[in-house]
Formats: sequence, structure tokens, C-alpha cells
Amino acid sequence: MSTTDKNLAERTGGLVESHKNYDPRIVFFYFVLAGLLVTLVSGLAYRQLFQSEIHGMHERRQNQRRVLVPGPRGNIYDRDHTLLVGNRPQFSVVLYIDELKDELFTEHNRIHKNYLKAGEKKDVPSYTELEQIARVSLAQRYLDRVNAILHRSDRVDMAKLRRHFQRALHLPYPLLEDLSPEDYARLLERLPVNSPLQVYSSNARFYPYGSTAAHTLGYVRPDDEVEAEDFEGDDLKTIPMKGTSGKGGLELQFDSTLQGEAGGSIFRVDPAGFKVPSPDLPHRLPVQGKSLVTSLDLDLQIAAEEAIGDQTGAAVAIDVATGEVLVLASKPDYDLSKFSPRATQTVVDEMNARGAWNNLAVNGFYPPGSTFKILTTIAGLRKGAITPDEAIVDCEGTTRIAGRPFYCFNGQGHHGEVLLREAITQSCDIYFYYAGILTTPETIAAEARRFRLDQRTGIELPGELHRSIIPDPEWKKRANGEGWFQGDTANMSIGQGFVQVSPLEMACFAASVARGEISTKPTLLHDPDRPRQRTESIGLTVDQRNALLDGMEGCTTRGSAKILTTIEGYRVPGVRIAGKTGTAQIPGKKNIAWFICFAPLENPKIAMAIAIEGDSGEEYQGGLHAAPVASAVLKKYFAKKDPAGTPLFRSVKSP
Repeated sequence: MSTTDKNLAERTGGLVESHKNYDPRIVFFYFVLAGLLVTLVSGLAYRQLFQSEIHGMHERRQNQRRVLVPGPRGNIYDRDHTLLVGNRPQFSVVLYIDELKDELFTEHNRIHKNYLKAGEKKDVPSYTELEQIARVSLAQRYLDRVNAILHRSDRVDMAKLRRHFQRALHLPYPLLEDLSPEDYARLLERLPVNSPLQVYSSNARFYPYGSTAAHTLGYVRPDDEVEAEDFEGDDLKTIPMKGTSGKGGLELQFDSTLQGEAGGSIFRVDPAGFKVPSPDLPHRLPVQGKSLVTSLDLDLQIAAEEAIGDQTGAAVAIDVATGEVLVLASKPDYDLSKFSPRATQTVVDEMNARGAWNNLAVNGFYPPGSTFKILTTIAGLRKGAITPDEAIVDCEGTTRIAGRPFYCFNGQGHHGEVLLREAITQSCDIYFYYAGILTTPETIAAEARRFRLDQRTGIELPGELHRSIIPDPEWKKRANGEGWFQGDTANMSIGQGFVQVSPLEMACFAASVARGEISTKPTLLHDPDRPRQRTESIGLTVDQRNALLDGMEGCTTRGSAKILTTIEGYRVPGVRIAGKTGTAQIPGKKNIAWFICFAPLENPKIAMAIAIEGDSGEEYQGGLHAAPVASAVLKKYFAKKDPAGTPLFRSVKSP
């Protein structure tokens, strides 16, 4: 090899050798690159193979919506299956926004061009503002078509329309609600079938008897909280159509029973949020709620309310054997029809002014007056403080107790040495002042508590208050920080002073006395097979009970409630009635006329309590103002049944 070749070999040999030996730095980058490629491929594979379901779920949430439609509420019936509360069609004219997508775009451009033509380029609203203007303009254009047909001049509510686009774009927008059947028929005839403007029928509560039993039945209010059990799509954006929920009375107490089962639909939306046809997605029809059969007797309820009339007060009638409430009337009341579909502020203000919200039958608490003498009698007889045939006092119309004058307020001067039967019949206050003192306030209070007059009745209505008062010396010291005096006992014995009870409690008391037992649990649910209630016996001997019943019957034949047997318009033919009137004074406030009773005396079927308010200073008497209400109910009751309690006819059922 020549010298030149050797030099060339030496020079090139080094280069060749350098390519044969790998540089560690380059190898490191090979591994980094390979790792990155593996990570990328793994990530793509993971997303494609393992997260496809998650991506599908996200996509579904983006392009699908769920609409829930509430089911109609169940009906409410009286004991004879006469409809008290049902559903009526509510007619509206609605605009299907989904069908206006192209028109909205055109309207948006038209308004924008008009601004530019007017030379107001610098004052052109923003895109969002133009969009809102276009919506109102287009909606008003369609509403004007309706106005032309119905001869109206309604305007679109801009704020309401904006909220609809924000929250319920996929639902039809109501232009006019609660149309009359005549307007509905006119629109049905004149509007094109393929128009985005359509008449729409939904349900609203129907009260065929207006204000009858208003406090007991209650009303409903609009509610967006619509739920659909076992209907898929919980993870989707859900738009509920307005439903209703109970507000007061049975509508509230049994809301979960009356609520219908909601239906629903799932559909697709485009990127702008407008609905697109999707017949392959789930759809379920709503189902009406369960019906409720109450214990109320509509005929008796109407009779009681008409008899009370414009007075303020309450009447309660109870089936003696079962405790089922036949009448629960409270005045002033309100027209339930004005709450469907919703009450106006004017209606609410008017009810506030009349004090019509309060259910006086359940939450009206008053001194029971002389009706409480029946309780004092039972307590005294059981203790042995009084007997049927012993005159404990000579009534001269007035007496002094602990140095204070106490009067017999029956208006007849004096009764002399009166026995128990006649003391009840003539409602002799002085007899019962001393009967109470002999019995002691502790014993009277214990007897009242034995009859559960100090407790809620537990009737199936929301909001029953616990404001009844059965006082005794310990209660007065705790409540007022004062001692107990004999005058307190005298007042308590005739149902005055601190004693307070509700008409419902006194009706339960009357039913218990009628059965000869100590407790009656009232119920507003009718069960034709409901067994007779049985509780502890009152504990009177036959002679004691006969004396009590004789005195109560005497009240309705020759005493303060004799109008029930002596005046033709109030007589209940062929029926013996045991009753007791009462007049309670609330000094400086009002007087309360009371009457409790049960009938027929020999086999009691119905018990009642009535309390009517009168202005302070008026001569309000149980026999003149409360007993006539009982007469109206008893006459209707026994017109439907013979005196033994056998039904003669039933109310006409709703179709």
C-alpha cells in the first residue's frame, strides 16, 4: 500500500469507526422517544377501548334532554262517593318554540338591518340584545293572531319569555292560560293544524261545591318539583312541566297519595338547544293518582254551613260508633274554585281581611261554657261528691264564694233546691259552682284529661294546634305564678275561667259520653267495615248514667234547647236528643254560643258540637244560635236514615 493510501486509510478509518460505536446520549433519546410513542398509543387505546362509554355518556348529556309531565291528581269523594274534588281541563294557547328556529334567525336579521337603515349604526344593540328583541317581536306577532280571533289585546311578558328561553326552551311557551271553553273552541277551529301556535289542554283542580268543606279539603299550588320514579334519564338535564302540590287540608295531608305518577320523554337537541325529532328515545305516559274517600257526608256538611250562614263559628258531627267525621264546618270560609289554577293576590288579601284562613272547627279554642257541666257532673258522680237525688244547694240566683258574688246566669232568678237532673236541664250555675268545689279542681282536671280534652285529637289534618287548656292549681302557678282560689274552681266547673277547648274536641267528648266511654279518635277517612271504637268505660252506675241522660234530654224538651222539640221549623220528628247548651264569655272580646248533643238517645248514632261567635255584649245563647245548626244537620241526617240508623237513601254519585 502506498504512503498515500495509508494516509487515506488512517483518515477514513477513524470516521468509519466512529459510526460503528453508538453514542450513549443518542441511545437515551431513542428510549425517550419510544416511551412517548408508547404512552401516546396507550392513551389513545385506553380512551377508545375503555373510556368510550364515558365519552358516550358525556355526549348523551350534551345532546339529550328529559321532560317530565306530572300525572293528574287523584279525586276526593265523600262517604257516598259524591265527588268533592276532581280535575278539570285547563285550556291554554301555546307557542312551540322549537318550530321557530328559522323564523327567529330571519327576525334577528330583519331587526338588525332596520337599525342600520335608520342610520343608527353606533346604537345597534348587541347580538344578545337583538336576539331577545327578535324573540319578543316574533312571540307578539303570533299572540296578535290570537288576539284577533278572541278580540283581546294581550301583550307578551318580556321577563317571562326570557325565563322560558333560559330554563324551559324545550317546552311550549304559554301565551294565554286558563281560557274559557268558548275561547278554546274558537281557537281550535281557527288555528291551522300545522302552525307552531296551538291550543293545549292540561289539568287544573276542580271543586264542584265551591267553598263547601274548604278548610277540610284544602287546595293546591303550582309546583316545579316533579319526579318520575323508575324512569331513566336521571343523569340528563331535566325540564319538569308545572305540577301541583297540596297546600292545607286533605290535599296536603295526603299529597303523596293524591299525586299522580309522572310521565316523561327523552329527546335530542341540536347545538343551539332546539329539539330535533327523536322517536326512538323513551317515552312514558303519566298516570292519575289514587283517589281518597272521606268520611264527610256532603248533605250534612252543606246543611251545617248553610245554617251557620254569615256567622263566625264551627260545627262538627261524628259517627258515634266509629269516630268517622261526618261534618267539619268552619266559617268564614273561602271559595276553593278561586285557587284553581292559582289564587290572585286580591283573593288572598280579601281572605286575610275576613280571617277566613283559620279552621275554627279544629283550631278555634274557646271556653266551653255550660257544656262543660257534663264533664263536671261525671267527675262529681265518680268521686261521690254529688248524687242524682241530693240537693247540694238552694239556688236563689246569687251566692258568695270566698267573699265574691257569683250569679246564676240562666235569666230565671232562682231554681231553689234543685236536683242533678233539673240542674242539667235548667243549666243552674250555682248548683255547679258548689258541685265543682265539692269535687275539687284537681279531680275535674283529671277527669277532663281522662277524656283527653288536653290533647290533640290526631285527626288527619295538618296543623292541628295544641292550645287546649285544662287548668288546675299546679297549672295556674306554672303559667301565671299565682295561687288557685275557690272562685277559679267555680268558674272552671261551668266551663269558664282558664278552660279552653276546640269544637272538634267537644264533639269527640260528646261521642264518648254517648258510647259511655272515655275516648273517641276522629278520622276523616271512610271505611264501610270500620269496627266500633272501644275504650275504657266512663265508670258511672246505671242510675248515675240515667240521671245524666235524663238531664241532657230535658235540655232539649223543656230547657234552653227546647226549640229542637217545640218549634216546628227546628223539630226532628221521632228522635230523642240528649244535649247541653252553653254560653261562654270572653270579657271585652266576644261571646260564644255552644251546643253539644247526640241522638237518638236510646241508641246514639251521631254526636255534634257547635260553637258560634258573637260580639262582646250581645246576648248570645247556645239554645238560640248554636242549637239551630244542630237541628239542620240532625234533620238531614235522619231524613236519610230512620231513627235506628238504617240508611233510607244515599246521595247521588258523580258519574
